[in-house]
Amino acid sequence: MTDSNQINPYSACPDAYGCPVEATLAVIGGKWKGVILYHLMSGTKRFNEFRRLMPDITQRMLTLQLRELEKDGIIHREIFKEVPPKVEYSLTEFGRTLEPIIKLMRDWGEQYNLKK
Repeated sequence: MTDSNQINPYSACPDAYGCPVEATLAVIGGKWKGVILYHLMSGTKRFNEFRRLMPDITQRMLTLQLRELEKDGIIHREIFKEVPPKVEYSLTEFGRTLEPIIKLMRDWGEQYNLKK
C-alpha cells in the first residue's frame, strides 16, 4: 500500500458514537475536573480539602463537578454515618485508568509554563 492509499486514523470518527476525544473531554473536560482528578491521584480527599487545594472554585461548582465525576463512574463518594457527616472522595478503579492522561496533562502544562 502506498502512502496515498493509507488511511489517516485521525481523519474520521470510527463509529456512530463520535470521536473518542469528544467522549474523553465529555467526562474530564472543563476547568475543574482535571484538577480534581489530579488531586485525587495522591489519595482520598474530603470536600473541604478540595476547597483548600482549589481556592478559586465555588462550593456549588465543586459539588456539581464531583457529582458528574461520580455519575460517570470516575470517582467514588463514601458517606460515613457520623456527626457531623463525613464524606470522602476517591478514584474508582475505572477512574485510575485516567492517571496516565492526567500525568501527561501535568507534564505538558509544566512545559507550557516554561515557554511563557
